[in-house]
Amino acid sequence: MTFTLPEQLAGRFTRAVPARYRSQVVAEAVAALLAQREQRLIDACDIANADADLLALESDFDALPTDVGEPWSPRETTDRPPAG
Repeated sequence: MTFTLPEQLAGRFTRAVPARYRSQVVAEAVAALLAQREQRLIDACDIANADADLLALESDFDALPTDVGEPWSPRETTDRPPAG
């Protein structure tokens, strides 16, 4: 995997982290960032799932029929000639 860092950040990184630990530090930083983003998504879902207005809207959608035809299904033919 290859990536680039802004020059100032790369300089700070190489000065602060010994070469033998750099991969580990990057892996830990990426893992922490991903965990933080995942937790923010979970929190947002929890907030949305607790919102009474959104629950009411969802129940309105649940009342819609589920047997919607596919748009690419063949249509019934008619005796009319094609338009054009």
